[in-house]
Amino acid sequence: MKLIAGLGNIGDKYCFTRHNAGFMAIDRFAVEKGISFKEEKRLKCFLTRYKDGTDEYMLIKPTTYMNLSGEAVQLVMNYYKIPVSDVIIIYDDLSLDTGKMRFRANGSDGGHNGIKSVIKCLGTKDVARLKIGIGPQPPIPSEAFVLQNFTAEQLELLKPVIKKSVEAVEYYFANGISKAQNLYN
Repeated sequence: MKLIAGLGNIGDKYCFTRHNAGFMAIDRFAVEKGISFKEEKRLKCFLTRYKDGTDEYMLIKPTTYMNLSGEAVQLVMNYYKIPVSDVIIIYDDLSLDTGKMRFRANGSDGGHNGIKSVIKCLGTKDVARLKIGIGPQPPIPSEAFVLQNFTAEQLELLKPVIKKSVEAVEYYFANGISKAQNLYN
């Protein structure tokens, strides 16, 4: 089983904020696969699954809010016995322009509290990620910027990346991080 975790904040007021790019990507998966999420309170997330050939994928959206996202990822991994090598985290990144995406095999949290929580809970920086650009950031605090809604213009730049993220993540699981980076970064 492969785990795809999109990071974001639950609730209607956060739906189209920059910090919810990970949720937007996961929601796109669900739309394309014709599946819907069910809340799993004991796992602190919304969860759904789909099969593609012999591969089974689990999609989650933590209900812990961004700063505690790692709790849900860890609970799901432990419950379903999913190794970190079969996990990818999708989240927003200020350092990438809106309309860009980038795979990373591992690394620091880069100041992102959601990925910081994942690293802390899993006890490793060696977790694959797909970062979705939400920059550039204007001269305002990042905490304020990420909680603002995308502008209509930015949403138009974001739509193709969100759509392509489904293909990109499936390609990553089939071909590995190096090939995914070469093709999609």
